[in-house]
Amino acid sequence: MARKLVSRRTIVKTGLLGIGACAAASMTGLTGIFGTEAQAKGKFKINRTPEEWKKRLGGARYRILRREGTERPYSSPLNNEKRKGVYACAGCNLGLYKSDTKYDSGTGWPSFWAPIKGRVGTSVDYKIGYRRTEVHCGRCGGHQGHIFSDGPKPTGERHCINGLALRFIPA
Repeated sequence: MARKLVSRRTIVKTGLLGIGACAAASMTGLTGIFGTEAQAKGKFKINRTPEEWKKRLGGARYRILRREGTERPYSSPLNNEKRKGVYACAGCNLGLYKSDTKYDSGTGWPSFWAPIKGRVGTSVDYKIGYRRTEVHCGRCGGHQGHIFSDGPKPTGERHCINGLALRFIPA
């Protein structure tokens, strides 16, 4: 029985197509049907129906907070926010990050090296083909972004957060 050999080029093309499809689904929020909204039901202090969240948040914020979407890099006005204050969840107004933990990571999203203690939760996310740590609001479960291990001292963490997932409250 003859075996058909698969070329290296075919394997690479297939892999790249798969990664591209996962990334596109993540950017459009299509992956959220299995994400935060499904996980959040009954697990957080604030629970609303999808219709209630859509009405409260509007389309863009709903896609990010409830469907785990991502905004375009460099699109958030919060990237340039320099005042003292607190960055709160846009879904429930829980303060998640203090301004003194914010820094410019050069990635195009607001970045922080630590959250306010006890205010965020995490889960494992494989939506774009590899393991990432998703960060969500500890009160309403709203998707905020992801945590990476390339941040500054003292934590070494980079909380890469969607600006639309946050509201800035000046001190």
